[in-house]
Amino acid sequence: MRRDGRSGVERTLSRRGFIDLSIGLSGGRGLFGGGLGLSLGGLLRARAAGAQITAHRPIRSCILLFWYGGPSHLDTFDMKPAAPADIRGEFAPISTTVPGVQICEHLPGLAGVMDKIAILRSMHHEANLHDSASIHALTGRPLDGPDRELFVPTRQFHPCHGSVVSALNPAPVGEVPFASLPFVFQNVHPVPCQGAGFLGAAYDPLLIDVDPVTRSYPIDALIPREGFDAGRRDRRRGLLESLDAATTAVPGSNPFTAFADRASGLLESKAIREALDVSREPANVREAYGFTAAPLPAGEVNGGGGEMGQARQMRGQNLLVARRLVEAGVPFVNVYDYRQQGQNWDAHAKCASQHKNHLLPIADRSLAALITDLDTRGLLESTLVVAMGEFGRTPKINSGAGRDHWPHCYSVLLAGGGIQGGAVHGASDRTGAFPAVDPVTPGDLAATIFWRFGIDHAKEIHDPLGRPHRIATGEPIRAIF
Repeated sequence: MRRDGRSGVERTLSRRGFIDLSIGLSGGRGLFGGGLGLSLGGLLRARAAGAQITAHRPIRSCILLFWYGGPSHLDTFDMKPAAPADIRGEFAPISTTVPGVQICEHLPGLAGVMDKIAILRSMHHEANLHDSASIHALTGRPLDGPDRELFVPTRQFHPCHGSVVSALNPAPVGEVPFASLPFVFQNVHPVPCQGAGFLGAAYDPLLIDVDPVTRSYPIDALIPREGFDAGRRDRRRGLLESLDAATTAVPGSNPFTAFADRASGLLESKAIREALDVSREPANVREAYGFTAAPLPAGEVNGGGGEMGQARQMRGQNLLVARRLVEAGVPFVNVYDYRQQGQNWDAHAKCASQHKNHLLPIADRSLAALITDLDTRGLLESTLVVAMGEFGRTPKINSGAGRDHWPHCYSVLLAGGGIQGGAVHGASDRTGAFPAVDPVTPGDLAATIFWRFGIDHAKEIHDPLGRPHRIATGEPIRAIF
């Protein structure tokens, strides 16, 4: 893969392609008047280059699905059917809509839309524990200090992808530039990789909770308190403006006024309220994402029946809400899929059973439905979908029929946003242990997301102490676009 910062299209246009593009259709003369003649091959190359440039138009939105706990790449998107039994596991590969690309038999929905998906099979980093790995995955940077879980509340430093996009997005945005659901994910404490870090609270996401009992998505911040009517709100707004005028040299420059403007806009935002009301969707659409899945059997590892079983039913609906938020104009949506909502991806025991019976069916159904739904609505080309965990699982199955943490090689899916459907970037070795071809890092993925939004991935931003930080340490994975 070329790492010189230029795509094949850009290299073509810089040489012969530019000459071809300059040829006029009348008299065969180029823009500079030379008698170059009209070449059919040149015309076709010019048209092809133009089509590829169109595919690189900046995206409008990104949905990042985070499978917290670490799915097994060997049991999903990077199977090794020729490996020994204690490595390949019990699942068989199946063909997809892309000749030569196979994935797990328990992912028939994604197999049916593989022509709209790219697989990165060589993602890697060095963080073996959930918190450190999640920080690296969602900020593009490793945890400062040793690899560890965070047993005390810890402040986030580097901003997550959505916060960077919220701060630097060149396109105009509405009331909500960044949203996360369901609320936050945590190990012992909320993992410090879900907000804006040193960029400041202005670029934190709108946090959306999920109520598995009522099957709804309440936002407490958008519910006015009793007695707080429009008149009272307007009076408070007037008081704030008076204080602003009296205490600042330039009216409207007070950052608290900007916060108040955003809060007021959210309280009055009909679009966001309606986006969160999934009851507006036809029943067949809700079912397509997965809505009536049976509750988890009581006593399963890392799961159970009752409320957890009800919460599991909402895992697919979370992606439906993400699509509705994108339609409402939200540029970046994080969807966290983790143990608070039923079965955990952290399959140290009974890995095959957990993936087959609890994890893969709803993940396959809902992600395939999202990709299809976005495509049907004409939103897939302008929306990048990223699906990933913080790491993969060990190549060798352990004594408890599970797989342990493995950050040294794992798989990430991308769809839409101009990607080349059916592309497979990178490859692991024969046991899925380490990258063998074109290794990529979380920093490369971060650079790819920013690049697709039209943001300079090499741009520097400054923390409160004035220290510069490049917004992405890697390079865009241009080969799959």
